[in-house]
Amino acid sequence: MSETAPPRIVIVGAGPAGIRAAATLVDAGLHPVVIDEGNRAGGQIYRRPPAGFIRTPEQLYGSDAAKARALHALFDRLAAEGRLTHCAASSVVAAHEGRLHVLGEVGIEVIGYDRVILATGASDRVAPVPGWQNAGVYSLGAAQIALKAQAVALGPRIVLMGSGPLLTLVGAQLVKAGAGVAAVLDTSPWHQQMRSFRRLAARPIVALRGLAMRARLGGRYHAGVTLERIEADGQGVTAMRWRDAGGRQRLTPCDMIGMGWHLRAETHLADLVGCTFTYDEQWRQWLPRADQMGRAGKGVYLAGDGVRLLGADGAEIAGRLAAAACLSDLGIPAPSTSADLRKLARLERFARGLAIAFPWPEAMARALPDDAIVCRCENATAGGIRESVEHGGGEANRVKSLSRVGMGRCQGRYCQLATVELIAAQTGCTPDAIGRFRGQAPVRPAPIGAFLRQG
Repeated sequence: MSETAPPRIVIVGAGPAGIRAAATLVDAGLHPVVIDEGNRAGGQIYRRPPAGFIRTPEQLYGSDAAKARALHALFDRLAAEGRLTHCAASSVVAAHEGRLHVLGEVGIEVIGYDRVILATGASDRVAPVPGWQNAGVYSLGAAQIALKAQAVALGPRIVLMGSGPLLTLVGAQLVKAGAGVAAVLDTSPWHQQMRSFRRLAARPIVALRGLAMRARLGGRYHAGVTLERIEADGQGVTAMRWRDAGGRQRLTPCDMIGMGWHLRAETHLADLVGCTFTYDEQWRQWLPRADQMGRAGKGVYLAGDGVRLLGADGAEIAGRLAAAACLSDLGIPAPSTSADLRKLARLERFARGLAIAFPWPEAMARALPDDAIVCRCENATAGGIRESVEHGGGEANRVKSLSRVGMGRCQGRYCQLATVELIAAQTGCTPDAIGRFRGQAPVRPAPIGAFLRQG
């Protein structure tokens, strides 16, 4: 045994899932490599500002400040002690046959692995609204990053729109920071939100905390709205045109809009390493298939929002479970997982409640006017997508090749879900029958020079 080389284990992502996975492996005597796009560990939810930043963790993370501090301190200690290797400010752009192609400051580096834990997290799930291609329109996550990382509100007059916990959270954070939030527009009506009351009761403290943040928004919050158009001039956004739950038309002047409908799992790397996918009807997106421990293929483990949209607490649990599965598969004693599996089941009930309360606006996506931009990268319109369906049939990648939708910088992260809804409406099929865009490298934009230096 002493002559056997230790397994090469790589963790992609240093958010709550990646940090807990790394700590579990380190406790078992292994030395993982952790690759993360951030300069410091924490992920999106516990993103850390630059050194010398004056806002406290309580101001940045609210009631989760203690959790954020604990995770930051744990990872920093393990890195300082040399018990793991932290590849910071590095992005995995490709994966093939046990090798990760990692873009860092010096170019592309190839890192081999025997086992890989993907803790890639999630990003905003956005739906096109006519006019969303104009300057001044951001995702909710972008607004949150600007606030956490630089203490910046992206405009003096802000409208937030979409649905889900992140909508309320970002609104409350901006209001607390003194930003000028003019309106928070939720497309989910009150009766829809109340349908999930029993499931949300699985985490009563979290549910009550959400209601408290909602109360902090006061009259800014409007449920059951219909989003009509983002007005803009040559300088960018000027107003949001919408209808309230009673059908009355409203126009709210603004110079910044943040939008998002809960989250979409970041799955491009899972695709490249060979994971299988299934369509989740409730979440209205394709998700990689994994068992409760996170096993998703030979030597591949998934953890966090990249496989199950359970939030930060669920990500920590999933990270421990994935690392325990990895240890068990290597024949190394692993910590007990029974308590974590019970907690995971409770979190999944809560998450399903969120999916019911704050649904993806499929009807809005399907009813987009022909001139509405769907893919902001390639300026592909709803009409162009419908025309491509008529010419080429109702398969996602065929429509992609004809219309160029999903071929830009984001590789369909922001437009794929709406595109599938448009195709499904045009063909009379269900979204799962339409399929999904194939993942391909590089999964992030990368400069040509980085690949040349690699050679």
